[in-house]
Amino acid sequence: MIIRSIDFYGSVVSPKGYPNDLFPQIVLAGRSNVGKSSFINAMLNNHKVARVAKTPGKTRLLNFFLINQSFYFVDVPGYGFANVAKSQLEMFRDMIETYLENSRSLALAILLLDMRHLPTEDDLQMYRYLKNKGLPVIIILTKSDKLSGNGKAKQKQLISKAILLQEPDRMIPFSSVTKAETSIVWEQIEKLLPVIKSEENSK
Repeated sequence: MIIRSIDFYGSVVSPKGYPNDLFPQIVLAGRSNVGKSSFINAMLNNHKVARVAKTPGKTRLLNFFLINQSFYFVDVPGYGFANVAKSQLEMFRDMIETYLENSRSLALAILLLDMRHLPTEDDLQMYRYLKNKGLPVIIILTKSDKLSGNGKAKQKQLISKAILLQEPDRMIPFSSVTKAETSIVWEQIEKLLPVIKSEENSK
């Protein structure tokens, strides 16, 4: 994927603010400390796109990024360890569920899991929810640079078994430090959403 342009559409709370251009949308979900912002910045090769905070859980709204004037990354609030009040966590949950239920252009989900740990109940619930919506899912195992080669293989197998990975979903180890796997992730995204391929990529 050649990134030609990145435009911040805006931070949105409700369906009336969603883009209405019908470009396909890729939702990115994960725990608040999983490294979602770092993943977005690595994939777009721009460290300023998504805010990387020392304190997890800084995403408070649905953030829409229009890529190459052809598709969106949709960054939703993290779940799990967000250091916020219960009422705000419920607001985040409602915001995410409303988006997943109402977006007419949602085409693909990217679920981020910390490779060093087994999935939490929140992770399992999110994966089941996405599959119940009929969405293809790419599972990104973040912080893979923290593990050795054998450790990666073992954890990938354990996580796949724990989450009951369904075909044709893919599970890809990823390091936002080395960025070595970005091309692999883009290849999978383009396989699932061929409409987003640029002319340059097709040659």
